[in-house]
Amino acid sequence: MNQPIPEPIDPATLPGLAHGVIAADRFPCLASIDGDRPRLRPVSPVRTDGFTVYVANLRSYAKTAQIESNANVELCYVDGGHDQVRIAGQAEVVTEQDVLEEIWNDNPLLRQYLGSIDNPELIVYRVVPESVRYMREWALEYHDVPVNS
Repeated sequence: MNQPIPEPIDPATLPGLAHGVIAADRFPCLASIDGDRPRLRPVSPVRTDGFTVYVANLRSYAKTAQIESNANVELCYVDGGHDQVRIAGQAEVVTEQDVLEEIWNDNPLLRQYLGSIDNPELIVYRVVPESVRYMREWALEYHDVPVNS
């Protein structure tokens, strides 16, 4: 069986291709580190600005302690055609009240589940990208995407 030969990708199209995969996957997977073990789970981002992704969380969840111990995380998005985008970076706690209020107002599920923006269980992480990589299905080759695109 012959390995498929991927079509070449114009580097100028990489940001658009990557943003398309992100838009198509409502539940990317977030990887964190638990001691010496990776931990992976689907998440539902509450906001995306370019390649900066915001993820709501509960303080009582295990990933809270994992991220407090080691803020290095990676998000993996996969679209219906199996193209991938991987965003690796640091997860930081969002403390800006205006940003939290915008996220709160834009996410009815958060409001329904938590009742109040002042709920002490609510924590929102901003994943600040250090690298963004795109891979077309079966190409087996990642392409670096400019982080600020």
